[in-house]
Amino acid sequence: MPPLVLAAAAATSLSLGLLAWTLLAGPDRRRQLALASLQRGRPTPAEDAGAGGAGGAAQPDGRVRLARRLTPAGTLARLERLLSRAGRPAAWPLERVIVVKLGLPVASAVLWLLALGASPSLLLVLLAVVVTVVCWFVPDLLLHSRGQERSQQITLELADTLDQMTIAVEAGLGFDSAMARAGRNGKGPLAEELVRTLQDVQMGRSRREAYQALAARTDAPDLRRFIRAVIQADAYGVSIADVLRTQAAEMRMKRRQRAEEKAMQIPVKVIFPLMLCILPVLFIVLLGPAALSMVAAFR
Repeated sequence: MPPLVLAAAAATSLSLGLLAWTLLAGPDRRRQLALASLQRGRPTPAEDAGAGGAGGAAQPDGRVRLARRLTPAGTLARLERLLSRAGRPAAWPLERVIVVKLGLPVASAVLWLLALGASPSLLLVLLAVVVTVVCWFVPDLLLHSRGQERSQQITLELADTLDQMTIAVEAGLGFDSAMARAGRNGKGPLAEELVRTLQDVQMGRSRREAYQALAARTDAPDLRRFIRAVIQADAYGVSIADVLRTQAAEMRMKRRQRAEEKAMQIPVKVIFPLMLCILPVLFIVLLGPAALSMVAAFR
């Protein structure tokens, strides 16, 4: 089979897989209402109706039950961690992710079996195996990418949030009240995590466990360092205002250092596009007429 046909088959398989992911990962209205309710701190009407009805929560359908049986326990735990770091997007509940994770390789395998039936070859078999394995890891890669973006956004928001909490604590508020105010005033993922942490404390969880769960969910090194400082301050009786002031100054310095580091990396990153795209075109424009004149002179 020609290489162009193989490339077209691989592109078609990946495109159909991503299309299936997009169609199956549409927004879940009930989950969106639940998340909005958590931010407000009161149950949704759907939850009230479900609690009053028989059986409480809705039972999963046959696809979800089959997907759970076929998915290993380690894979389910890894998907749970990835979803937690990604902020549990409303469009990607765990049930939908495991269904798509099993459906993408199956769809890819069916397509490649049809292609192999039409024109069997060893290269086509290897390409089918590679594409099917990639389809299996597509949901993991998407969730991992979403989690990294969320961690970076939390890192960027941390310095400003700590400044707000420092001002609130110095004005006379407690640490929990300052955290609640920062969560209400903020709109990013860090504000959502602060609200969830306070809800964990209100539900009876110890502050140490709630703070450690916050650090584990976000997977942001700067926030983990701040949580460790808060836990130590609570254990040794250090003033929380001093801790907040010190951590805020440190986060601002780290943010400035990261910006300077990225600015220093720009010349190195520009070299390759400059050499591969800009300089060849510049040489053609400048030396092209001279080369044509030389060719015409030697004829």
